[in-house]
Amino acid sequence: MSSKSKGGGDTVARRWTLLLCLGSFVTGLLFTNRMWTVPEAKDIIRANKAKEHREELVVEGYYSKIMDQKEEARKILGEEGSTTEDDLQMLNKAISNLEMELAAAKMAQESILKGSPIPQELKVIKTRRHKYFMVIGINTAFNSRKRRDSVRDTWMPQGEKRKKLEEEKGIVIRFVIGHGNTRHESTTQDMLLILAVPLLVEFWIDQLKLRTKSMNHVEGYLELSAKTKTYFATAFSLWDAEFYVKVDDDVHVNIATLGNTLARHRLKPRVYIGCMKCGPVLARKGVRYYEPEHWKFGGDGNKYFRHATGQLYAISNELAAYISINQHILHKYVNEDVSLGSWFIGLDVEHIDDRKLCCGTLPDCEWKAQAGNTCVASFDWSCSGICDSVDRIKEVHQRCGENESTIWNAVF
Repeated sequence: MSSKSKGGGDTVARRWTLLLCLGSFVTGLLFTNRMWTVPEAKDIIRANKAKEHREELVVEGYYSKIMDQKEEARKILGEEGSTTEDDLQMLNKAISNLEMELAAAKMAQESILKGSPIPQELKVIKTRRHKYFMVIGINTAFNSRKRRDSVRDTWMPQGEKRKKLEEEKGIVIRFVIGHGNTRHESTTQDMLLILAVPLLVEFWIDQLKLRTKSMNHVEGYLELSAKTKTYFATAFSLWDAEFYVKVDDDVHVNIATLGNTLARHRLKPRVYIGCMKCGPVLARKGVRYYEPEHWKFGGDGNKYFRHATGQLYAISNELAAYISINQHILHKYVNEDVSLGSWFIGLDVEHIDDRKLCCGTLPDCEWKAQAGNTCVASFDWSCSGICDSVDRIKEVHQRCGENESTIWNAVF
């Protein structure tokens, strides 16, 4: 009897042990997240809805932009002419565009999260407008009226032809000028008056006046780097073009030949086109093209990095966007062509050296035209432009210029 009672006690003890273990296990679950209810996906989305809304700056339309670029490329190449290399170039171009817009979106997002207004240059990237093929900015000074008139009388279309060039060919041409009295030219239709950064815009028929709140761009050789930076940022903010060109007002240009030259590179991301050079760094004060920051380029006798000569060069849309976004931190050297080249040194940019952009004047450009190799630009190296251009550019145009019908028959 006593034996049965002992066995029954062991059974009860085992049962209590099991119950205690089970109770401890259940209690442990209550104090962990294993028994917590997992929020549904829709609750998470609802909680983050406000945050996601602030982050959606330029994401919309990306897919359609890629499709538009692909369709445009196929129109140029033709379905039968499309190759794997062409497709890769087209894809690289699309990726480059998206990367630039994503970078701008990230900067805009940071501004919003900090409670700051979105910078104007970032709004430009988000809100794109009609697509132009190229913008040509003719660098000039406010006391160079005769040079501007000589350009208007030769290679630059005027009146309805200039308007037709923009509407049908997507080519915008403006003189780029700094601060000065230009009221005597207020009836013309080809002026871009720059006063530093474009916060206020006043239109003439051919003049575009840009002003900052606190400072004006003053003309002068030592200010050319600032003017060049401002020109590209300004042109990018006003015209959504594939290429942006800078040319001096004492250089002859064949517009159709320039367009055909640039069109061959339109599927490449980040291109920098010009006559590339690497001249000596001049460290002695008083000489022409003296470089005050010569010590940055090493010892005496060193040369600059490869960059396009300043008479005429072109950059793609992505590089103009880069200048626009980073214009406040881009360093300016005394020589504007060196400055532009330095801005692209650390970037994945393709430098294209094309000697058609720097032909000599007569008889060089005439011989080439007769041989069917028409020059894009002609000037005299000894004068860094056409010597006595006001008097000589008309002859250069007559003997080296393309036929007037060439531009209207061209398909870019």
